[in-house]
Amino acid sequence: MANPTGLASLHHYGHIDQNVRIPRKVKMTQQNYDLAKELGEASAMGENFSDYIRQNELYGNVGGGGFFGGGAMPRLTVGAFQLRLRRLRALEAQLLSSQRADLEKVEMQFDHVRSEWRVHFEKKIVREANSRLDAMREFFRECQESGRLCASAYPAEAQRRTITQEVLYLVEAHGLDDDDLIRKTKDRDGNLRGFVEPAEFLFADILKPVYPEAEFWWLYHAPPEVDR
Repeated sequence: MANPTGLASLHHYGHIDQNVRIPRKVKMTQQNYDLAKELGEASAMGENFSDYIRQNELYGNVGGGGFFGGGAMPRLTVGAFQLRLRRLRALEAQLLSSQRADLEKVEMQFDHVRSEWRVHFEKKIVREANSRLDAMREFFRECQESGRLCASAYPAEAQRRTITQEVLYLVEAHGLDDDDLIRKTKDRDGNLRGFVEPAEFLFADILKPVYPEAEFWWLYHAPPEVDR
């Protein structure tokens, strides 16, 4: 899949504290990837997707008390939904026949809403892309304050950047990748590179084929471990 904003060509690195040790392996919650759980989450998102796309809320809820209820399910956004769909497609050969049927149903739900509510869908993805990119600034502030805090916060930030990339792919596919969004993405990635260095792949190894390093470089980097 082509990189929509030319991020792989960026080589800007900011300041990295020299008083660091060799980067440790960052532990991610997805080190134990559960294919069935991911399919269940995608199915729940599919059931709520039509209602969600027409609502003003950017971060929706699924399960546990209705659309606006709580529960243990992840927050529903277009990016979070697409993240799961693309991983499930890539690992489809490992699904049971019944699970493949479930995946096909979920994909149809996604595509139907994307087509039927195109204007709403496009507004949501542009809004989500900007929201997630803007939220990265808090992570940069944390990294400037504390290297230790930077390292502990990075797994969540890497997940955020991965979901953002899924949204950027959709933005490009809909012809909505304007200069301002491209510039913002490059700026955020330039800042992010300044706080990380090469590390082991952050997700479970089964997901490596889904995330080539050239396109998802942040999953192969992490902040250095520091003594402060």
